[in-house]
Order: sequence, then C-alpha cells, then structure tokens
Amino acid sequence: MFKQHTLMNAALALALSACAGQALAAVSAQQAQQLKTTLTPLGAERAGNAAGTIPAWDGGITQAPKGYEPGKHHIDPFAADKPLFTITKANLEQYRGQLTVGQIALFNSYPDSFQMPVYPSRRSGAAPQWVYDNTFKNATSATLLEGGNGFAGAYGGVPFPIPADGVSALWNHVTRYRGTYVVRRASEVPVQRNGSFSLVTSQQEALFNYYRKDGAFTDLKNVLFYYLAFVKSPARLAGGAALVHETLDQIKEPRQAWIYDAGQRRVRRAPNLAYDTPIAASDGLRTADDTDMYNGAPDRYDWKLVGKKEIYIPYNNYKVSSPDVKYADLLKPGHLNPQYTRYELHRVWVVEGTLKPTARHIYSKRVLFLDEDSWGAAVVDQYDGRGELWRVSMAYLKNFYDLPTTWSALDVFHDLQARRYYVQNLDNEETQTVDFAQPVPPDSYFMPSALRLRGTR
Repeated sequence: MFKQHTLMNAALALALSACAGQALAAVSAQQAQQLKTTLTPLGAERAGNAAGTIPAWDGGITQAPKGYEPGKHHIDPFAADKPLFTITKANLEQYRGQLTVGQIALFNSYPDSFQMPVYPSRRSGAAPQWVYDNTFKNATSATLLEGGNGFAGAYGGVPFPIPADGVSALWNHVTRYRGTYVVRRASEVPVQRNGSFSLVTSQQEALFNYYRKDGAFTDLKNVLFYYLAFVKSPARLAGGAALVHETLDQIKEPRQAWIYDAGQRRVRRAPNLAYDTPIAASDGLRTADDTDMYNGAPDRYDWKLVGKKEIYIPYNNYKVSSPDVKYADLLKPGHLNPQYTRYELHRVWVVEGTLKPTARHIYSKRVLFLDEDSWGAAVVDQYDGRGELWRVSMAYLKNFYDLPTTWSALDVFHDLQARRYYVQNLDNEETQTVDFAQPVPPDSYFMPSALRLRGTR
C-alpha cells in the first residue's frame, strides 16, 4: 500500500481543480505560494516524516567541503556516517514495503551477494537561487502541449513543481537542473555474468539550452540541449563520435543525431536514435530512452501519477565514484560491490507508464521512482511484453555541490533475465571528473560541420 501523504494529496487535488478545462499544468498564484512555505522551492515536502526517519529539508548542501577543487573528484561530506543497518536476502521481508519490485528482484536474483547498506537520510538536495526563482514562475505559467509531448511557458527551472499528472512529473525529471555546460571524461561498460568487463571511454560534453541563465523559453527554438561525445578508447573505436540535438517536442521535430565514423572520416545522420533502439556500447542492455533513467518523447506511454511512497534509494553516493575505488573492486558479478554503495530512506513520486495499445516498445510498462528533492529518477522498474519484470535501473545520486545540484554518480542498468548489467559514467580512475566551470561554447560548436572538423584533428 502507498503511504498517504496529506500534504501531497491536498496539493494534487488543488492542482487538478485549478487546471480543470485546460491542459493539466499551471497552478494558481495561491497554490504556488506553497513553494515558499510548506513545500521546498522545487516542490518537495519541507517537513520530515512522522516516524522521524526522513528529516526536514533545511536547504541541502550549498557549499563545497574544505579542500575541494572544481573538476576534481568530490570529497564525501558524510564520510563519517556509519550504516544504520544492511538489508540482505535474510531480512528482506522486514523492509519489503519500502523497496521497489525491481530491488526485491535483485535480492532474489543474487541472494548471497546483493545487499543495501542503509545510512542516515540526508536531504542534501539543493539548487541555485535563480533556479528556485524560475521554478516559482514556472508553477503559474507552464502548460503542457497537446498530448503531453512538450510544454510551453517554462524556462530555467522545474516546469511543474506541483504536478497534477504523470507526464508533468516526467517532464520535471527530463528537465531537472544539471548546470548549463558540462564536460566529462568517463567510461561505460557491460559487466558479464562472471564479472568480466571491457571499458569504452569517451569525452562527453553537454550544453543545456534550457538552463542558459539569461535566456528565455522563446530562445529555445525547440532544443532542450546539445550533446557531443568522442570515443577515446579502446583503439578500435577511438575517434568515433556522436552528436545529438535534443528537441523538446519530439513529435513536432524528432531528436536530431549524427554519427562520425573515424575510419571513413564521414558524418552521417542517425535517424533512429530514440525509443527502444539498442545502444551499441551497452551490449544490448540499454535502450536509447533508458539513458538518464528516461529521456525523449513520452508519447508511446500513458503516464499515471500514482502518488508518493517512502523508498530506500541510492543517495549521497560519493564512494562509488571515489578515486580510491578501482573499477575491478567496484564491478562485481551481478551488481556493484555493496561495500561502496549507500542507500537512504527518501520520499519519491511514483510515475507509471503503460504502453499504449497502438504503440510499439520492448517495455510494456515502466515505473519510475523520482526523488522528491531533485525530480531525478533514482530507480526504474521495466517490464517485458508479457508483463513480467525484466530490468531494473538505478541512479546512484549525490549532490554535485560545485553547482549545486543532485545528479547521478553512476547509472546502473540490470537485466534480470540475462543476469548482466551495464554501468555509465565511471570516472574513478580518471584524473578529472565532471567539470561545470568551462566557458560555454557557441551553438556552432554543436553543429554537424564542427563534428567533422573536430573528428579529423
């Protein structure tokens, strides 16, 4: 049973009432005032839970710990914390009500090794004041486009901080704050049943058009962000690149993508980089719209806002990306080494997507568990065409206090049937990590012609 949250239910009822007769989106000015009183600036409940196991939000982490250098690996601000307890297969029944179906399946699939060390809950989530200010404005101005395939009237913040339906909550995840321009060198890897793996390393760059500080919605021209990645290793793939123009309304204008083939020195369109297209480097373990837990057009699913629930989710995971942890120690058969993971009890929005009868996708249903303090999906349970649980994905969240924002240290995609998993964003063994401090390049930097020029250097 989903725990009833009086505040959430009241806000949801008010939002539904206010939006009657129009696309379920904007709320009244009176409702929006909750973002300055009972709700956090991004729409979470400020108060802790009745049991005292989830604390009240006090602003989160807004300053880096002493000794941190931008672009370097993050210092763990909670390094002194000790686990309160560890969930194992042996005591699973005691905690079943605060786990997702996918998490329970991981315990059943790997009963002798999968564990969840549970730490004190730290509501570390935070964002810059200008993002809070924009979110407050968005609350009364954002409207969904027809069919929920995009939105208008929102910019530079969460579009629907008091959501009235599932697709609005989904857009909050897709457009959550992750800086304006970010550069990262990281690896991705499928991990085989026996724990063997072979890294693919690339330099990734993203310009979040939606979060240009001095911009406006009219400046977007339907482009949410630009993404560029150049493969650095292994040698057989080095020099290859991918460029993406991520559109907001992908029914009006599909995502645009290009691939650079280093061998042929040729740029070509990649028209099918969407929905359930398999991602080559993932060895078939991740679809295009699995990236970032979920991305792209929402049109193939009917989205339902189920409500809120208290779940043990990956949170404040600084150890999994620590330079002191080698990949061979972290990547174990079946799952990450539990010694380096951290779970906390948090409230999540539960959003359920059911495949439309007329649509095609390898997932018949996907259930997203969105962290209330950041709108980032922490866990996603995915079901196959028979309606059986197939995959479970987890984002190992932490506060990137150099912005600040809550984002994923690692994204992990488990295939329960193949008993393999895939990991994105490994950078433990890199000298640098995510860098938000680089100068923002012009849009021309992310054009196909520039991709060809850079690839030939």
